[in-house]
Amino acid sequence: MTSFNQSETAAASIAAQAEHIVLTLSCPDTIGVVAAVTGFLASHRYSVSEAHHHDDSHSGSSFVRAVFHSVEPQSLPIEELDKLFAEQVGTPFKMRWQFHAQRRKCRVLLAVSRHGHCLNSILHRWSTGTLPIHVVGVVSNHQDMRSLVEWHGVPYYYLPVIEGRKREQEERIKEVFARTEAELLVLARYMQILSDDACRHFDGNAINIHHSFLPGFKGAKAYHQAFERGVKSIGATAHYVTTDLDEGPIIEQGVERVDHTYSPEDLTVTGSELESVVLNRAIKWHAERRVFRNGNKTVVLK
Repeated sequence: MTSFNQSETAAASIAAQAEHIVLTLSCPDTIGVVAAVTGFLASHRYSVSEAHHHDDSHSGSSFVRAVFHSVEPQSLPIEELDKLFAEQVGTPFKMRWQFHAQRRKCRVLLAVSRHGHCLNSILHRWSTGTLPIHVVGVVSNHQDMRSLVEWHGVPYYYLPVIEGRKREQEERIKEVFARTEAELLVLARYMQILSDDACRHFDGNAINIHHSFLPGFKGAKAYHQAFERGVKSIGATAHYVTTDLDEGPIIEQGVERVDHTYSPEDLTVTGSELESVVLNRAIKWHAERRVFRNGNKTVVLK
């Protein structure tokens, strides 16, 4: 009994110190996908601590997210693990896959204009460690949010949009994104429409928050439009940015019941709070490698 307890304690100690790795993959659906993945990990002495799988019968695709760690004191470098996986599993099953060190946080560049509720929520959650990202900077076409951003110790890049020179401004955003080694651009109520060139540049790496259940109430003063229509619920949508304006793959949506007593100002407050919650969820799931593109939709393995 003592020997068993000692062995159990040693195994727990190794697990606690081991680097956890996230594997994400998609492939044509076929028999044995999950078994091949778990069998590979087990054969190389890895223990799976979290696993999710979705088989989409409409697209004929399988999606897998697994978190695992070595049960041995020494484990293979990710590069070597990737090579072995390609030979034994990835290539035979025609997979697209990636390995990620779970402790490495997603580097995020935020973009904002004059509405700071989403930005404030993101910065607060990041600073308190409840959002698994690293904010590398904030770009804005206005100066309004500078004091808030710099209070958090984050670089602020003022990039005004000058008539006839918007392309130059977008090039500067790209430069900041590259220089800060950002991996995700978050449009936290950035009230500029990105050009098709910029959308293609950030394809799959840019998330926008929209103040409605898409595609309703587009454009300016969405909550005033909702008020005029006497809506009974309002929503918010977080989606990936594409060249089709506000039509990108949806990551998360939220809804809040309202009634005839709500003024446009009440709707704005309620909607702003909802936008922050929905955007934070989308950022978190993207950063944790839980979101998979599936045509014009997403699969979110939570």
